[in-house]
Amino acid sequence: MISNRVKDSNILFLDIETVPMQALVDQNDEDMCHLWEEKLAKMTAAAQGDDTSEQSEEERIQQAGLYAEFGRIVCISFGAYYPDKNDGSQRFCVSSFFGSDEKRIVESFSNMLVQKKLTIDKLCGHNAKEFDIPFIVRRMLILGVPVPDLLKIYDKKPWETPVIDTMEMWKCGAYRYAAQLKLLCQVLGIPSPKDDIDGSEVAGVFYKEKNYDRIATYCQKDVIATMQVHRRITGQKLIEKERITEIPHEALL
Repeated sequence: MISNRVKDSNILFLDIETVPMQALVDQNDEDMCHLWEEKLAKMTAAAQGDDTSEQSEEERIQQAGLYAEFGRIVCISFGAYYPDKNDGSQRFCVSSFFGSDEKRIVESFSNMLVQKKLTIDKLCGHNAKEFDIPFIVRRMLILGVPVPDLLKIYDKKPWETPVIDTMEMWKCGAYRYAAQLKLLCQVLGIPSPKDDIDGSEVAGVFYKEKNYDRIATYCQKDVIATMQVHRRITGQKLIEKERITEIPHEALL
């Protein structure tokens, strides 16, 4: 008999979208622009001479969105399992904090984690240990937002870290290995989340189109894809589209 118990109900799946900071996009802060060029030059040298001189200025600035000192968060999407009210079967709920006010985004996320601390004790993301969670924590520190205990993974031993990383799971113990989320979706038979924009286009959608809802939709698809990848790796069936629900972020504030 298959149990209707909600599995992994203590996990919060997450993904973030980031863009270069306004000062770099507008080129109106000489100090930050100079510091970014220094950072880019060092990264180029470390990459054994990969030449960035042929890149356009926009392409060079675009890379700044990958670093918390030179970028900003424009969306944090997240999702968790919950039991169906009618039969107790498994459903998945997804939502986002997003917009032009970064401090409000990270404060809202911080408050939510504190409120959920009794039911959520694990985080899950694709490459979350290397990118999403460190980026969030650094931006919180820069913006003066209290860091929730669940995000304080920098002083924990590896086996104490409350983070499940699907990238790490897919490595299967290999030290140097990486696979993009869209690749895993392709090989594991999961609908691709990259059916509208990709990461390289987020800055344009944010600064030029100011279409924040489009970014949130894109980010939520990554959360859903990460959840489905986690299910496939752990031997569970995929969740049907009709059993995935979006909750407006206003309801969480």
